Amino acid sequence: MLDHLIRSATVVDGTGAPAYVADVGIRDGRIALIAPPGTVAEEARTSEDASGLVLTPGFVDPHTHYDAQLFWDPYATPSMNHGVTTVAGGNCGFTLAPLNPDRPEDADYTRRMMSRVEGMSLVALEDGAPWNWHTFGEYLDALEGRIAVNAGFMVGHCALRRHVMGPDAVGGQPTPEQLDEMLRLFHDAMDAGALGLSTTQSSTHSDGDGKPVASRHAKPDELLALSRAVAEHEGTQLEAIVAGCLDQFADEEIDLFVEMTAAAGRPLNWNVLTIDASVPERVPRQLIASERARKAGGRIVALTMPILTPMNMSLGTFCALNLIPGWGEILSLPVPERIEKLRDADVRAEMLRRADSKEAGVFRRLANFGRYVIGDTYSKENEGLSGRVVKDIAAERGQDAFQCLVDICANDQLRTVLWPMPTDNDPASWELRRQTWQHEDVMLGGSDAGAHLDRMCGAPYTTRFIGDCLRGRKLVGLEEAVKMLTDDPARLFGLRERGRVQEGFHADLVLFDPRRIEAGPATLVHDLPGDSPRLDAKAIGIVSVRVNGVETIRDDQVTGAVPGTVLRSGRDTKTVSTK
Repeated sequence: MLDHLIRSATVVDGTGAPAYVADVGIRDGRIALIAPPGTVAEEARTSEDASGLVLTPGFVDPHTHYDAQLFWDPYATPSMNHGVTTVAGGNCGFTLAPLNPDRPEDADYTRRMMSRVEGMSLVALEDGAPWNWHTFGEYLDALEGRIAVNAGFMVGHCALRRHVMGPDAVGGQPTPEQLDEMLRLFHDAMDAGALGLSTTQSSTHSDGDGKPVASRHAKPDELLALSRAVAEHEGTQLEAIVAGCLDQFADEEIDLFVEMTAAAGRPLNWNVLTIDASVPERVPRQLIASERARKAGGRIVALTMPILTPMNMSLGTFCALNLIPGWGEILSLPVPERIEKLRDADVRAEMLRRADSKEAGVFRRLANFGRYVIGDTYSKENEGLSGRVVKDIAAERGQDAFQCLVDICANDQLRTVLWPMPTDNDPASWELRRQTWQHEDVMLGGSDAGAHLDRMCGAPYTTRFIGDCLRGRKLVGLEEAVKMLTDDPARLFGLRERGRVQEGFHADLVLFDPRRIEAGPATLVHDLPGDSPRLDAKAIGIVSVRVNGVETIRDDQVTGAVPGTVLRSGRDTKTVSTK
């Protein structure tokens, strides 16, 4: 007997093949049969009529930070609402394990680092996770049997360094003995099922003390030793971030990536390729790394987002504006001193000069303050400004845009919420995206879901992209769009029997209404531990999400089931060789 039968669905199977109408039967968590409509003789415990609905594989998000959130939110919301059934976590060099049992204070350091570098609520991190592990395997075990999505995790380089070197991990170099111990820990983690190594050398990544995170101090020899260790384990990967990921790679960064993937014989993915027609030289420069890697026997894959991610800013709390060179010192001052500095015309002029410099990289576009929309306001002086564009207000007041924005924010003691309008929402940029997506080493993803919770909302990229493909710009057809979100990332990670609607595969499935599928607007909600805020977005047109055959979402509501699998390398992934 079948557990469930989906009748007369329009199947888009994830391979890019043309859609077809079929009945799909599920048994024991797998797709048991796919047959012409009305021909299934076997009885089913439950069934549903899916006429006019599209059935696809569950979406795979290759870059998330759900490492902590899954403990208080096993449904990985809002990703699962938007059809994501599999997530890769432990990215950017940051993981919650391993933790050295001889230094209990390392857990606090890790929480403060994650709060600063990934924008997670410190209260949620403290109260929402049990922190009852030391080894990476114990961390994976703590999630086993209690999550609704399938989730696999890389090992964060920062955690390895901290475990072995303690506070010296920031600023120091390992002795030969310490490097051996780091490698031993790393092998133990991969034996337990870690998906590989993640690391960062990005200049934007600082810990809770404002110092460069541990992996930023690693020399190439250390990174290559860890990369070679990856090669010894089945179904493993590399993920890495360098400063040039935000704009354009330096030659030495390309050299490092190429050497790492060649040493591991495994794909290396990086996040995130920003595509903007006003900077036409960026994409060719970034993809040079991929071309060189193939010649060296490796593979480098650039992740890029197929939507413009809603993101808010504030002069009062840490956000992307703090990452503009020279801005962090001013925006970290106590609020009264910060307001005084920002009101100084000379200070503002220097800030704008730094923001427009080459060293600001991709953050240059954040300094076009005339294109900001005023969000929530908190003072009588700012009544009526919410929803208005700064350049219009500045014109009325006879001010330049930055001065006008500072005055508005100062009235609210810098609590004003600011929404920058994207500068790359033009037809030329969208056409460049369409062309870039066709490259063999470019893959959709990079949501950062689970991170930067009150600042950005990348999780709904799946539904928003498909809605755009069906009823918006129509840059690619539905079958190709689904392949980009399912089979492509599943193949990159070597996921066993996932990513396709195929007999024998795991029944990770999404059923949606093609006339309605979309993502709602990002809104601020307070549903984290400690009543902390985050941005959320409703899934529109998603009828059902199934993970391993069990329904986890029905009409944008979680069912309470937790059928997800903690994905472990080797068992749940196979090696994707670059040789």
